[in-house]
Amino acid sequence: MSTVRIAAAAAHFGRDLEFDLARIAKLIDDARRSGAGLLVLPDAALGGYLADLRHPDPEALPPALKPDDPRILRVARLAAEMVVCVGYCEDGGDERFNSAVCVSGDGVLGRHRKVHLPAGEVAAYAPGDRFAAFDTPVGRIGMLIDYDKTFPESARSLALDGAEILACLSAWPTSITNRAPRMAQDRQAKLFDLYDQARAAENQVVLASSNQTGAMGGMRFLGQSKVVGPGGDILARTWAKAGLAVAEVDVANEIDRARRVLRHLDERRPDAYRQWRTADGAPEPYGHRKTGAENPAPEPYAPGPRSSPEHAPPTGHRPSPTRGTPR
Repeated sequence: MSTVRIAAAAAHFGRDLEFDLARIAKLIDDARRSGAGLLVLPDAALGGYLADLRHPDPEALPPALKPDDPRILRVARLAAEMVVCVGYCEDGGDERFNSAVCVSGDGVLGRHRKVHLPAGEVAAYAPGDRFAAFDTPVGRIGMLIDYDKTFPESARSLALDGAEILACLSAWPTSITNRAPRMAQDRQAKLFDLYDQARAAENQVVLASSNQTGAMGGMRFLGQSKVVGPGGDILARTWAKAGLAVAEVDVANEIDRARRVLRHLDERRPDAYRQWRTADGAPEPYGHRKTGAENPAPEPYAPGPRSSPEHAPPTGHRPSPTRGTPR
C-alpha cells in the first residue's frame, strides 16, 4: 500500500489498565472512522509513564506486562485491519524495558525497546540495544521511543534498514528544570517539534509522532502529536490538545519526490565519519570518548552488524532500494 491515512494520537494514560484499554479502543475507533490505516499511540499508553523523572519511586512504577500479555493481544484484536503502534512497560524477567509494539488483527508485526534512557529512566528501565525496521500492510515501519529521537543515529539506522515511516511514541513533558509560563515558549516544546521535523527531513521519510497529554506526578506532557512529510513539513498536528493528527500520504510518491535530486542515504560518506574505538579495537561506549592528545587516531569506518533476528518480527525482510554499501 502506498497511499495511507496516518493518525498520531495525543492523549493521557495512567496506571489503570482497563481505563487505558477503553481509551485505546476509543482512539482506534476514531482513527478508523477517519479512514486511518496506521495509528501511532503514545509511549506508555498501557500503564502510564513514570511519575517522577528525577527520582522514580520503585514502588510506583508502571505495571510491567509480558510481551504476550493478553492486554496487548486485546489491542491487536481492536486494531483488526488497521496497524497500531502502542507503548508499554515490558516485563523482561530480571529487567524492565520501556517498550513499543506494533500490531494488527494478524498479531505482532514489530517490537522496539527504548535504547536511549534519560537520567531518571536508568533507575527504572534497562536500555534496548538495536533499531530494526519491519514490514506491515501500510509499508515498512521503524519505531522510536521518546528520547531515542534526540539522537540522529536512531532514525538513520531505521532509514538504512528500509523504513519508509518512522513511528515516534513519546511521553515527553515540558521542561522540568526551567518551565516556561506558556507551553508555546517551553524549551522542550520547541525541541520536540525540531526533532520530529529534522528526523523526517534528514532521512527523507514520513514520520508520525504521538505524545501524551495531561499530567503525571510533577510532569506536564506536551501533546503536539503530528504527521511530518519527508521534506520536514508538518502535514497535520494536534498542538497541545488531546486528539488525532490525521494526514493522507502517498508514502512512496512523497519519498521519491523528496529524493528526486538529493538522496541523503545514497550520498552519505561513511568512510569520512569518525568511529571511536578502545585500545582493543572495540567501539567505545557512548559518553566515554577521550579528548585532545589522549585521543588516538580513529579506526577506519566499519558498518555495524545488522539487527539480530531474535528481536525482529516474524515478517519477511524487504531490502531498501536506497541502502548504501534531557529534559
